[in-house]
Amino acid sequence: MGLLRSGLLTGCVILAAVLPSWGQFNFNYDAGQRRWTLANTIVEANFALNAEGNFRFEGFHSLHNHNNAWMAYPAGSSPLRIDGDGFLFDQNTQYRLVATGRRQIPRNGMRYFIVLEDLERRGRLFIEIEMYLGQPAVRFSARLRNVNPQPLHVTGLDILPLAIAGNGRSFRSFTVEQWWGGGKGGNFQVNQRTLGEGKQAIIYSGAYGQQCSWFALRDARNNGLFAGWEFDGRAIGVVDHDPGKELLQLAAPVEGIDRTLAQGEELAIPAFFLGLYEGDWDEAGYVTQRFVEAAVAHPASDSRFPYVSWDSWNYDLYLDEATLRRNARIAADLGIELFVIDLGWARQIGDWYADPRKFPSGMRALADYVHSLGMKFGLHFAFAEAAASSPVLLENPDWRSSENYHYFSADSLCLSHRPVREWLLAQTLRLIDDYDIDWILQDGENMVKKCVKTTHTHAPGDSNYANATDGLDWLIDRVREQRPKVEWENCEDGGNMMTYSMTRRYVTSINADDSGPMTTRQAVYGASYPFPTRYMDRYMPNTQLTPYITRSYMFGGPWIFMNRLPDMRPQDLQLAASEVRLYKSMREHIREGKVFHLTGRPAETRVDAIESYHAATGSAIVFAYRPGSAPAPRSLRVRGLNRALSYEVRYQDSGRTLMMTGAQLLDSGIDLNLTSVNSAEIIFITPEQ
Repeated sequence: MGLLRSGLLTGCVILAAVLPSWGQFNFNYDAGQRRWTLANTIVEANFALNAEGNFRFEGFHSLHNHNNAWMAYPAGSSPLRIDGDGFLFDQNTQYRLVATGRRQIPRNGMRYFIVLEDLERRGRLFIEIEMYLGQPAVRFSARLRNVNPQPLHVTGLDILPLAIAGNGRSFRSFTVEQWWGGGKGGNFQVNQRTLGEGKQAIIYSGAYGQQCSWFALRDARNNGLFAGWEFDGRAIGVVDHDPGKELLQLAAPVEGIDRTLAQGEELAIPAFFLGLYEGDWDEAGYVTQRFVEAAVAHPASDSRFPYVSWDSWNYDLYLDEATLRRNARIAADLGIELFVIDLGWARQIGDWYADPRKFPSGMRALADYVHSLGMKFGLHFAFAEAAASSPVLLENPDWRSSENYHYFSADSLCLSHRPVREWLLAQTLRLIDDYDIDWILQDGENMVKKCVKTTHTHAPGDSNYANATDGLDWLIDRVREQRPKVEWENCEDGGNMMTYSMTRRYVTSINADDSGPMTTRQAVYGASYPFPTRYMDRYMPNTQLTPYITRSYMFGGPWIFMNRLPDMRPQDLQLAASEVRLYKSMREHIREGKVFHLTGRPAETRVDAIESYHAATGSAIVFAYRPGSAPAPRSLRVRGLNRALSYEVRYQDSGRTLMMTGAQLLDSGIDLNLTSVNSAEIIFITPEQ
């Protein structure tokens, strides 16, 4: 979109985009007040450069509910906080305005850009603030450039440094664990607490962290705010309410940054987003998911996504070409769409060439065979690890990170060390081209390694930031630019990097690692608050199948078979084929639907149920499960339906169909025919035509 210079104001260039008549946005800069208003038809955000030259966040509010307003704390609030030797950029820093303007951006968005320079000319800030059509959220990002001949040494960075006025309200917070400690530390449990009196919400986010990089708040009237940040390294999110001061303080400082910028060099400040909602935690999750899909997440290129997939990990490291070909033939017959070879295909970790003893015909021949069956072909790739005896470490022993995470006895590589990342880029492109790969299953133990080596190209104290941005993100971004058709799946020892930076680069992520039905449903329960359901892939390892097992892995996607298919009984294969067809008939609904958590977190002693409500069609799909120690259920109330409409209720297994009103379904619920333990049912609820 072209830009036109529209005027000058005290040395500041004011730019305006050549825009179509687009009444859904109101992006306005008041040059007299030096105030920016950003609004779509749902929400409005305000920022200003006040009379003292301080850049301030003024507030964020709903255009339809005046009670849902989150205004800046009177003492001042800025979306910027950068610490360093001899400087602090925050709400009290004085700036001059260099330029500002607006432009249309992809995905139905509008962006204000603001260029500020501090009065001492140490740094120039390039700020971008975005909104999107139909989304009640605002996204903020920035870059800091050193404009001074003297180096600028950055030692602290807060991604989300906002101070909000409490205005006499009380607040509850909602956060979600990651998968950490092999699932023993965390498996997507949800945490709620009333803030104040010393009670904070603490979010240890990022790779090898404990919580997802997201939280939601709501007041006593169920007016809510949610926030997320786009950083794969460790950051410590804090939500603190001081009722005495009427202060709601948000923060997400990066855990360790040590970066020196020469003149002209830049530091990217990870983006954050804020959004508004009204209602319960299910609504907070749904609004977050729709915004992430609309503005943040890497779009899935295939309308059939999420796929039904097969993965070889049930064979452990003991792979061979003949066995994989047998599995591929059966997988294609079942309707599986993606065939992935897990760890064990290479000569060794870090020596990324197919083992000729296991693949005498070569990996490309196997890929061609899989493609001939109509499936996509994927490979496991733990690129941040290398065996001690691999050629790359024998030739470059210093490429190791100072801290080793012992992934399958391999050593850890430091991704932000420039020679490492350049070698990995070449290796990744070669793999894709030589083996005709459609899909990369990235794995590893902590994708953002700690490294304090003085011999590497990063500063010793900067590995958290550097390995996230200059290492992991840089590598995937470069591969995506050069091989855009290849899709990426995140697996970091399970769902241990559940961030919105991850969603920008990957089309899906594992949640619970290779796990049983209960552990898997528990992970889905929690992950389906902050993340779209396509970021909940699940590995089904069982060889003998029942509907209770298959349906425990169905909600979300992709659905990944990890079964030894040639060893399965005919009745299991028949059930699998039937359930695959069923999954494909539902996946678009679940991908686009609102998740209702109809019961508490799944447990062995009670029935659990989850619902997908599809607003465009007004229909719902309910998954209900009765574990081994749960008593027989009677009924289950569903949500989201229109009380005034009539609905057809159809039970998948029995085929029983009945008509009920929306009021009956919402107030009395549906009968559950779970007469035996370890059983599951799917119920389809469709408005009468």
